[in-house]
Amino acid sequence: MQSVCLYFQIHQPYRLKKYRFFNLGNDHYYYDDYLNKSIMERVAAKSYLPMNNLLLDLIKKHGKKFKVSFSISGSALDQIQEFTPQVLDSFKQLAETGNVEFLAETYAHSLASMKSKDEFVRQIQMHQARIKELFGVNPQTFRNTELIYSDEIGETIADLGFKTMLTEGAKHILGWKSPNFVYTNAINPRLKVLLRNFRLSDDIAFRFSNQEWSDWPLTTDKFADWLNKMDPREQVANLFMDYETFGEHQWTETGIFEFMRNLPEKILSKPNLCFKTPSEVVKEYQPIADIHVPNAISWADEERDLTAWLGNEIQDEAVDKLYSVEIAMRNCHDPSLQKDWLKLQASDHFYYMCTKWFSDGAVHEYFTPYGSPYDAFINFMNILADFHIRLEREGNLRNNEISKIPDTQREDVFSILEKFTNVKLKQLIENLGDDELSALFFESDQIIRDKMMKVIGKRKFNKIQQYRDESNALSKKEIILYKEKIRLKIALLA
Repeated sequence: MQSVCLYFQIHQPYRLKKYRFFNLGNDHYYYDDYLNKSIMERVAAKSYLPMNNLLLDLIKKHGKKFKVSFSISGSALDQIQEFTPQVLDSFKQLAETGNVEFLAETYAHSLASMKSKDEFVRQIQMHQARIKELFGVNPQTFRNTELIYSDEIGETIADLGFKTMLTEGAKHILGWKSPNFVYTNAINPRLKVLLRNFRLSDDIAFRFSNQEWSDWPLTTDKFADWLNKMDPREQVANLFMDYETFGEHQWTETGIFEFMRNLPEKILSKPNLCFKTPSEVVKEYQPIADIHVPNAISWADEERDLTAWLGNEIQDEAVDKLYSVEIAMRNCHDPSLQKDWLKLQASDHFYYMCTKWFSDGAVHEYFTPYGSPYDAFINFMNILADFHIRLEREGNLRNNEISKIPDTQREDVFSILEKFTNVKLKQLIENLGDDELSALFFESDQIIRDKMMKVIGKRKFNKIQQYRDESNALSKKEIILYKEKIRLKIALLA
């Protein structure tokens, strides 16, 4: 008999408020409470509550024949508990049925697996404890942020005692192989690896309401027939998707809830098909081979790599600056700093900085609350600068991390400007705010000032001169921060 493994991901980041440079040192609260609350209430009403109720009905109808699995990030659990506690109650009802497996992941839905093994392990253990506290179970299966996986990450997960890990059935990893088998980690074969069948998963998650799709409309009969036509030697169809697929990404009017309501019955009507959780799958079937993943993969975008979060200079800069304080955070006992440290690690903040505007651009644009990737970067870096200041005040940093930038790197702005053509210099100036342009102009030497005056225009010069006259003199720390922001804006133009 072949299995269908249904897994749903739930994550909501703490979205950041607009945080200006001049908030540094004064405003230590970084979050848009209204936005976070309103999004959680909307998604709860449109997706989480109706879908949880639907799953409860299906479990009552089909008993132990119907199984599902969830991975809920710590930041989502915290916001659900704060803003929509009725959703948490409904998840507890699902847990009580015994038909639901809850998976472990990083508490902050972070990129720690790529930056710090210690922080990665710490967040997993935090998340395990939270799942045990809320649902009374010890997770046996692990799902990393955005299905990020590599041989080394899998080895770490095996060392932590997990039996199973989920990831993407990426074409460039599988080659001619099928995702519909159980595999093992290439370093430690004790860890079983389940691969997402992205074609069947995306038929529901992305293509369900697309009337230009050749297989639209997707009916339960059609989908069950596709599953039934799997090669008889194959073991499992892993259908992994965001829970917001139901009601949020695919609206109620598309018929997505009715599709899900009728799907289990259609699948169970096929004599060779059944539902299993990830833990049950690896107990039922023997692995057929190990899966070699030397470079990390994910379920994002066409490339199925990490370029959605670590694909350009501003993303790399932001992530590196964030994790530069990791050692200091190990010695920090301030609860508010620890909470902010977790919230700032959410992968979403770096996703918003993505500059991939090709085939996946529309998807990125849909999820970001910012006008541009650079806006997301500047906002995050302003907050991170204040976070560093707080760490320094608490005695956890000897010096502000941003002020530790080497002199040669600080001077990169001026050395680059000396080589700029007038056209490129004008392009940069048009992309600078008055505060940035004022800082750059009045901290430059005379050679660069003369060069800037050729393209800046009298009206603009008078404006930044007025800005300078009305502002207090910039401190050394402020000058360094402005130079960093301008240097990265130059990199974005490159």
